[in-house]
Amino acid sequence: MEVLTLGSRGAAVKLIQSLLIRIGYNPGPVDGIFGPVTRQAVREFQLDNGLEPDGVAGPATWSRFERFLMGYDTYTIRPGDTFYNISGRYYTTLNAVMTANPGVDPGNLRVGQVINVPYGIDVVFTDIDYTYEIMDRDIRGLKVRYPFIEVGIAGRSVLGKNLYYIKLGNGPSEVFYNGAHHALEWITAPLLMKFIENYARGYARNSSIQGYNIRDLWNRGSIYIMPMVNPDGVNLVLEGLKRDNPYYDRLLAWNDTGLPFSQVWNANIRGVDLNRNYPASWEEAKAQEPSLGVDGPGPTRYGGPSPLSEPETQAVVNFTRQHNFKLVIAYHTQGRVIYWLYKGIRPPRALEIANIFSEITGYAVSGVPYEAAYAGYKDWFVEQYRRPGYTFEVGIGRNPIPISQFDTIYRENEEVLLLAPIV
Repeated sequence: MEVLTLGSRGAAVKLIQSLLIRIGYNPGPVDGIFGPVTRQAVREFQLDNGLEPDGVAGPATWSRFERFLMGYDTYTIRPGDTFYNISGRYYTTLNAVMTANPGVDPGNLRVGQVINVPYGIDVVFTDIDYTYEIMDRDIRGLKVRYPFIEVGIAGRSVLGKNLYYIKLGNGPSEVFYNGAHHALEWITAPLLMKFIENYARGYARNSSIQGYNIRDLWNRGSIYIMPMVNPDGVNLVLEGLKRDNPYYDRLLAWNDTGLPFSQVWNANIRGVDLNRNYPASWEEAKAQEPSLGVDGPGPTRYGGPSPLSEPETQAVVNFTRQHNFKLVIAYHTQGRVIYWLYKGIRPPRALEIANIFSEITGYAVSGVPYEAAYAGYKDWFVEQYRRPGYTFEVGIGRNPIPISQFDTIYRENEEVLLLAPIV
């Protein structure tokens, strides 16, 4: 991680500010500005953790931060240790320690044995810029805390980032949720990641969420989630264009809007709008481009040189073909709308289910606007499988939706994410 000092700005600063608040320090607001208050909080953290209190987040301090950011520590058993007293020292629960160590007999701990101990804080932060690296760390941390979840890689982005999927449940009814096809719409990635964490925790504790027993849902359905379809684009929006990006010069030329990438860029790193790159009336989408002011790679609406020209859309299509999804939801922003129809195809129960989702969320069920009528993932799924496929447009306002809307968006959508496998 980058060294952070007084005056540093950006996503990494927001990350440590949010972490410091969670573990009992006061860095000031989570604003991405490493000011005097944040520096003092870092100093206090360093003093408490046996580090040089220089107020600089350098390698040694980041190494200590990483433990908390991963959400767990590795611990070597000492004489007299029990899971119960270890959990107390880490401000966590006995259940959390037992869940993270399924192969360990708590009644027969051996001195020198190494175990994983979750901290008593959540892994997924929902008040920060959610970059690919943060998601990657969160996925690895959740896998340790909840070893029963399945984590896999469906493919890789143009720049080689993993297109992760997470599987929750073992039931016969398979559904698929994905987020962040569009770079500006990155808030949909933490939406899905927070659901993964809450669902896994509910299963581990044998508890309910919104009246749904998670163990029961786990056995009835299998939820597959790809939180970030466009990681290269998300990082471009959140971190800016870096000189070592292999598309640096081309990106500067493609973004001819006069505005920063953080305000306009929805495409992947090659300037292709991934949700116009699927083989569902791709030619019709291509024919729209001149009327939308599109003449090649750029921030939005360019469908690529051919259907599935991009590794990200290829991965999503291949992943879909490998499963038997009864229903899919692609999360986008913004407008609080549910789109369900594609070219008049009306899969059985599709409108009925859309209306149920509408009742839960308060979102309107609507026809698709002209500029989004073709070549999307939902369109391809509906055309190929004649099963319900939905695009959810969450949040209100101008993209990117501010993270301050996260709690509302999550609250509106949690029951949909629980219900979809059994609806």
